[in-house]
Parts: sequence; structure tokens; C-alpha cells
Amino acid sequence: MSSYALAAESAVIEAPGPLGPLEGTLVNAGANTPVVLMISGSGPTDRDGNSALGPKPATLRQIADGLAKRGISSVRIDKHGMFSSKQAVADGNHVTIADYATDVRNWITVIRHKSGVRYVWLAGHSEGGLVALASAQGGADICGLILLAAAGRPLGEVLRSQLHAMPAAQTVLPQIDGAIDALAAGRHVNVQTLHPGLRQLFHPAVQDYMIDLFRHDPVVLLRAYRGPFLIMQVTADRQVSAIEDLPLLKAADPKAQVVLLPNVIHTLADLGVAPAADGSLPLDGAVVSDIAEFVLKH
Repeated sequence: MSSYALAAESAVIEAPGPLGPLEGTLVNAGANTPVVLMISGSGPTDRDGNSALGPKPATLRQIADGLAKRGISSVRIDKHGMFSSKQAVADGNHVTIADYATDVRNWITVIRHKSGVRYVWLAGHSEGGLVALASAQGGADICGLILLAAAGRPLGEVLRSQLHAMPAAQTVLPQIDGAIDALAAGRHVNVQTLHPGLRQLFHPAVQDYMIDLFRHDPVVLLRAYRGPFLIMQVTADRQVSAIEDLPLLKAADPKAQVVLLPNVIHTLADLGVAPAADGSLPLDGAVVSDIAEFVLKH
């Protein structure tokens, strides 16, 4: 492991986007090592797994560093229209899951060309799991999928559950349900009819994306996928439910390898863990080792 750690090098890497380049970070663990392409979660979340809205857990950066010590290379990427991929599209909100999947396919082409590997692993955290599933449809150059705290339900239903669990939202649940139902049916919502506290969540600028997002069913995508598959979920997740989502994913692919981590939160850190000096949340000790074991045995 120490030899891999010394050999690993990080470098900026680019792939073609619609209007300009997409940018990411390659952590190279050496020649002929497996490569994992990492896809971040929802909203303005960067290649490291840090949100522009506040939380900075550095989930994906930590996984990349840990995998490199185990002889596994990785590429983690900024979404088009955001961060260092901002020039790739005029409006980062004007996007679909199919657009993100196209980006992933472009990244796979670049990775194969630069590294010489025939196949690439896809690892998606949270909403990134849905993107990974969409990207893998018919992809013969994909080794396998790794879903990290990803949903088994359509994301409109996940959002509904999240909001229903909030005490402050109880008085506006009919508005929440009405808005989600409308978007899931392909209809826009007049935010002026909503409580002021809901208007940013259902902002007109993101409604087209939500309409597209809510129509995708992870179970349907997983049933159409035939390669190796790892499901990693956690018991202290307030965004994705191991009780509701994990059974759906397991039923969709009974052959999938399942890892359920107790007392671990959505960022894959232990419940109640103190942030590190840089603000990151140290990963649960099993996260990197279980991913590495899965990759190296296939």
C-alpha cells in the first residue's frame, strides 16, 4: 500500500462539454490500475463532494485518496455549468439527467484514452448514483457500478419524505405534495401560490431540471443493468432511507453486493464525528476498504 501511496499523483484532467471543457481531478495510482469515475450528489456540489451552500465533508476527495493507497486510480469531476466546468454550458440549471450521462460517457472516453484501461468503474454518491445508473445503460466499457448512499425511489418521493420529516413543514405539507405531484407529472408550479419558505426550493429556474429528475426510477435503470454492482448505504442517513430505499435496490438486483454501515451519515462519516482541521468529515473506516475490495475482486 505504501508504494501506491508514494506513486499516486494528482493532476487536472479535461473532457469535452457542450460549449466548453469539463474539468476534473485524476488521482493516478500507477500504470494498469483500475480507474473509478466519481459522480457527486445534488445541487452545487463540487468534485470533492463539497457544497457551495455550506457543507464541506470532502467525501469524494477522501475516497479518492484512500483508493490510491490501495492501488486504485480515480477521476472526480465538476458538473457542467458549475465550478471549473462552468464554461461547458450557458446555464448550469438548464440540464437533464441525460446531459449528465452524456458527460460521463465523454469522461469514460477520455479516461480510456489517457490511461489505456478498457473499462471504467462508476461511483455515484447520492443523486450521483442516479446519474451513474443512467450512464451505464448499454455501456460495454463500464466495469461496474458503486452506489454510495443513493436512492431506490424516484427522487421526487425522496424529497417528499425528507420534507415530511421536518417539523417546521407540517403546516405546508399540502403545498409540498401538490408541487411535487405537479412536477412529477411534468407541470410547472406557480411559486407565488406557495408559502415563502418553499419558493426557493421550487424556484422556477430549477423546475425544468426537477421535472426531468423526478421521472427517473432507479429500480427500472438497475433492472436493465447487467454488470457488477455494489450498494453502500448507511443507517443514520437523513436524506436516503436504508429502510425504504435499500430493499428496492436489492430486489432490483438480488446479485448485488450490499454494504450497510451502522451509525454512519449521508456523507459516509460516522455519526457525531468531529470535523477535521480542514472542515472535512473523516470517513467511516469501512468505506474505502469495502469499495476497494469490491473493485479489486472483479
